[in-house]
Amino acid sequence: MPEITSTAATLILWAVIGYGLGAIPFGMVLARIMGLGNLREIGSGNIGATNVLRTGNKTAAALTLVLDGGKGAAAVLLARAFAAEDAVMLAGFAVFIGHCYPVWLGFRGGKGVATFLGLWLALAWPVGIACCLTWLSAALLSRISSMGALAAAAASTPWAIALGYGEAFVPGAALTLLVFWRHRANITRIRAGTEPKIGQK
Repeated sequence: MPEITSTAATLILWAVIGYGLGAIPFGMVLARIMGLGNLREIGSGNIGATNVLRTGNKTAAALTLVLDGGKGAAAVLLARAFAAEDAVMLAGFAVFIGHCYPVWLGFRGGKGVATFLGLWLALAWPVGIACCLTWLSAALLSRISSMGALAAAAASTPWAIALGYGEAFVPGAALTLLVFWRHRANITRIRAGTEPKIGQK
């Protein structure tokens, strides 16, 4: 049976929907609502859960993690419910781009780890779980959040192939490269031994 593909208009629509969902800066919104200050002036200045945790509010950090992951999953699940699989892949890629480069914040967004894990959980849940466990293991062993992120990203494509989701190779590899690009400053600090540990102010 031939694979059903989407029209150009459908692909554009789901790219826009994915980007729009990804561009919602939940970390900044929660920090503002909960009176935690401007995340741009705290820690690394990043809008993700790790930097929200540096405010000392674990609830806000947990909510940011869930919501950033949730928007990644939502983009994939919505596209899968209403469009063909090529639109699903594009929506997943676009939600990640939206988180990293949101138009409302001058294209200065987060590093996309929670969104990356969320979209993988929705795209192929066995791969998503494997990536989450990889992140957790690497983060616990190194006590460096970015190390967990890099390990999960690096392992995602091999996990996809090993678990029978080879069709996700191209978008998975592209997402991995983007995660590493967004963490290039972290990689420099890891190599220099100056990357902050988990829980460090």
